[in-house]
Amino acid sequence: MTDIHGHYDAMKRMLGKIGFSSGDRLIFAGDYIDRGPDSYEMLRWIENPGENVVLVRGNHDEEFRCYVEVMGMIFQKRRMETSSGKDTISVYQTARQLSPYFDVYGTVGNLVKERKVSFEKLSEWARCIGKMPYFYEVVMNGKRCIIVHGGFIESLTCLEGTDTDGSYDSLEDFYLKARDDAYIYGGVEHGMIIAGHTPTTAMYELPFNHGNVYRAYDEELDCIFYDLDCGYTFKSIRPEAKLACLRLEDERIFYV
Repeated sequence: MTDIHGHYDAMKRMLGKIGFSSGDRLIFAGDYIDRGPDSYEMLRWIENPGENVVLVRGNHDEEFRCYVEVMGMIFQKRRMETSSGKDTISVYQTARQLSPYFDVYGTVGNLVKERKVSFEKLSEWARCIGKMPYFYEVVMNGKRCIIVHGGFIESLTCLEGTDTDGSYDSLEDFYLKARDDAYIYGGVEHGMIIAGHTPTTAMYELPFNHGNVYRAYDEELDCIFYDLDCGYTFKSIRPEAKLACLRLEDERIFYV
């Protein structure tokens, strides 16, 4: 499952639909927050999702971690009280003034102003995100299966001489942010890549599929690609959008 984007209730409905139990292993491909109404509930959930749940990092999660890091530097400079709600709001407002790109989706602002969350708590959540891997690998039916948010590539040297050469600062940047490049240049031999990040409701993106899961096959690599981001967070403007879940054993797809 991927790109929950603050839709906690939809995630819970999916867990009910798939009959998720302690005997299963559930892997999320990132972007738990922003855009939707329940980022607070999602952040509380990632504190303790369960021993059989794996949380991979998404770009929105990493951005949240960076926002908290910026606030931490201001706190340190001002020597303010991290458990104080008033000081947290003051530092947040300073950070907003420093950069128009700080808290683009307003998630941190909602947390500190409406939910009265202190910097101390924000830091706990940021540490949880900092422990999330950039990708997770399993072997299923003899295939190397990699779950990642944006895309997976073995090395940035694979991009040398292409139109996107130099577009990514690091492999981690590719893991978090790759869109079409993930399907054109990414992949693994005799394997499978399961990603999200690019909504299949986005008409001008390669994995566009009218709000259904996108599946592609690279014959040269013998690699299957899945994009599970079916754009649920845009459902109000894209009625075909869905939340999707893929069962790796038989590649069955579930929707809510």
